[in-house]
Amino acid sequence: MDLFEYMREQNMENEAPLAARLRPTKLEEVVGQRHIIAKDKLLYRAIKADKLNSILFYGPPGTGKTTLAKV
Repeated sequence: MDLFEYMREQNMENEAPLAARLRPTKLEEVVGQRHIIAKDKLLYRAIKADKLNSILFYGPPGTGKTTLAKV
């Protein structure tokens, strides 16, 4: 990676939409949905152990499906 690529990458991160910049990057940062992603729950343990091949999230908009999938 050269200086120009580095600067381009930094600019893309800074110019990303607010929702993308504020999206959690770790499972512990996800707010809500504790009934399925609490530390003692099956989904949390499966994600941490990297044992999920695939999973389907279903629900109305704004419930964190995409965020959880990207984490």
